[in-house]
Amino acid sequence: MNVSVAGVLRLCLLVLTVVVFQLAVVGQINLFDANADLLPLAALSIGLLARPVAGATVGFLLGLVADMALLQTLGVTSLLLIGVGYLAGRYRELRDATHKMVPPVGGLVATLAYAAAFSLVQFLLGVESPVSPLVIREIVVGALINALLAIPVFAAVRAFLRADLIDDLRPRRRPVTRLRVTS
Repeated sequence: MNVSVAGVLRLCLLVLTVVVFQLAVVGQINLFDANADLLPLAALSIGLLARPVAGATVGFLLGLVADMALLQTLGVTSLLLIGVGYLAGRYRELRDATHKMVPPVGGLVATLAYAAAFSLVQFLLGVESPVSPLVIREIVVGALINALLAIPVFAAVRAFLRADLIDDLRPRRRPVTRLRVTS
């Protein structure tokens, strides 16, 4: 990602937009007794598009703003979203991230890991909440919903940051080999 003042402002605007949209709209919609969560999807998208450092930074900011808005324990969401953004960026550096199934599969895995780790950290911190087997079902259904939402979220983030991305994710072409005919 091209580091400039405009790029940093775009990322800050993206963070605020995602958190407000998550809390005001997406968090209020229940599908099969589960909610979608845009925070790990946004951190995943930034990591896949702009590399690990930008993914971890945006993950931290997303978590910090969400924790402050919800009056939760500061740092829990930030810590987990740093890992999501960083690991997505590392995946992009190590593997070919141009396949069309990377955002949905990444969204599924990132959401499962984020939700399971969030539940574990809340339990270890001693936060009183009811625990039942329905929590596992809610996590799995939420991850499947996020896998479906990963494609439009990834496309929206890429369109929003297109001016600041150095090398856009495009399918790579195979080199053309021409046969030489000798007579």
